Amino acid sequence: MQKPRPKRLTASASTTHGEARAAATAARGRAERAAPATRNSRSLAAGLAEAGRSFYGRGWVLGTSGNFSAVCSREPPRLIITVSGAHKGLLGPRHFVEIDDTGRVFRGAGRPSAEALLHLAVVGARGAGAVLHTHSVWSTILSETFAQEGGLGIAGYEMLKGLGGVQTHEQREWLPILENSQDMSALARQVEKILAEHTRAHGFLLRGHGLYTWGKDLSEARRRLEILEFLLEVTGRTRATSGGAAAR
Repeated sequence: MQKPRPKRLTASASTTHGEARAAATAARGRAERAAPATRNSRSLAAGLAEAGRSFYGRGWVLGTSGNFSAVCSREPPRLIITVSGAHKGLLGPRHFVEIDDTGRVFRGAGRPSAEALLHLAVVGARGAGAVLHTHSVWSTILSETFAQEGGLGIAGYEMLKGLGGVQTHEQREWLPILENSQDMSALARQVEKILAEHTRAHGFLLRGHGLYTWGKDLSEARRRLEILEFLLEVTGRTRATSGGAAAR
């Protein structure tokens, strides 16, 4: 007896199966985003929110400026980051979303900061556990002042030893300065390039924009940010009172 031939899927049946798979994938995505955050994610979001409010109080991230992130998983890669447009003086855990290594929102509500790709670039280049970005007055001014030199050198201050890996106040810390851009993919590639060239740098400046720094965890990143902001203010004030000769 001749075996019956398997039925071929018609175009409409194939389309129906394709639509069903797409719907199932979308449903899984919605379920993942709606799933409760892990204890680690909640803790990191709370820590970043508290840090952000503190930075706001110091005048480093006024209004909606600045953005902060922390790694909540290495495998698979996941990052907690501020949502776009959040006022940093009112920052809370709800103002963070979880993204994957492409910047896609994995969990939470809202759009991630437009600079999420820069955070991911720093995490990839430095193996950082947390990345902090401020818009202070002094980082903005000095990033313009020294832009043509490609960076700002700071030496002679005891506070340098708090950056980690610095044994003496005589070490010259170099903060590279990158041209700002609204093309975040291109800017992320520039970040990767500059960090590969300056392997000892603890941060960098975006021209007319602000400071980026990082650490193995939030505690280290926060310490570095406080030290770098102090050094930038000292440099700026010294330059203002000495006729423009403060960089070392």
